[in-house]
Amino acid sequence: MAVPGKVTKNSIVLNLCMQYGKVILISVLGSLGSTYFTCQSCHSNSEKYLWVTFFSALLWICLWIGNELLTKFISSKISWVEFPLKRLVIGVVSTVAFTVTVVMTIVTIWERVMNFNFGGYSSVIFSSLVITFIISMFLHGREFLIQWKRAAVDAEAAKRESIKAQYESLKNQVNPHFLFNSLNALTNLVYEDQDKAAKFIKQLSEVYRYVLDTREREAVSLEEEVRFLKAYLFLQQIRFGSKLKINMELEGVESQVAPLAFQMLIENAIKHNVISEEDPLTIRLYSDNGYLVVENNFKKKSVLKEDSPGIGLENIRKRYVFLSDRPLEVVQTEKLFIVKLPILKAD
Repeated sequence: MAVPGKVTKNSIVLNLCMQYGKVILISVLGSLGSTYFTCQSCHSNSEKYLWVTFFSALLWICLWIGNELLTKFISSKISWVEFPLKRLVIGVVSTVAFTVTVVMTIVTIWERVMNFNFGGYSSVIFSSLVITFIISMFLHGREFLIQWKRAAVDAEAAKRESIKAQYESLKNQVNPHFLFNSLNALTNLVYEDQDKAAKFIKQLSEVYRYVLDTREREAVSLEEEVRFLKAYLFLQQIRFGSKLKINMELEGVESQVAPLAFQMLIENAIKHNVISEEDPLTIRLYSDNGYLVVENNFKKKSVLKEDSPGIGLENIRKRYVFLSDRPLEVVQTEKLFIVKLPILKAD
């Protein structure tokens, strides 16, 4: 009993019979037609008609199968994708040489063994050669397209796997980055106000639960992200009070967003800008012309108190390369720093 999906000798033989049976059938029918249109004297001589048709069919079969095998052999040695010009030149030269050799061999055998004179039948030979060249060029073109498509599919698969691997790596950078900064903030609060530190820990647990819940997701709804963001901002405003002002204008906006993207942008704004009673940091979140915008007043710190891993904005930029065909936009002026995230529609 044959196992499903297993290649057997019988199936190989059957496939070969079907493949070459078609070649033989087409060659015989084609030879009948070409002999009829090119050999006028054969119309009144049925024996001559059969001999010429048989010769023409034999010529077609030998050249068709031979050129097909030759094409596959050359393609296995020289890649269309890597060496297209070399493959084309060698393919054409090999086809011409093989075709001429086969034709001369069969004609010679036919004349000497079968004692058949081809004088006056040059048109039959010529028509067979023309049709053979057409078939050969089709075979070369088909092999080129097959290899090109295979290379394109392989390249696209490799690209997707590479992007996926990069994206997974980038997602894994978010959690330690966020935890590092949160623990730094908590360290300061423990010494300043234990009650605030307790509240901070409680909110931090809620925030980190969201981080864990979204770590396997490429995008979340804006509603989920805003809900998380409010908890995160509560933590930051415990730390900064009135020195940090947030204007959130995202009501009614339907979108998806990369998880923690807003949090990382706000974190960067806090880390890189002066925050004081005289110079409060104002961050505005709103939508504009197909983008979710995070905008803050810009007054850069002369010296950063925290180490900067340098992965925040670049992390988000690379994640949006994966998520959207529109790039993340960054605009910096003397007074403002603006980041625009493309709105992601739900699938």
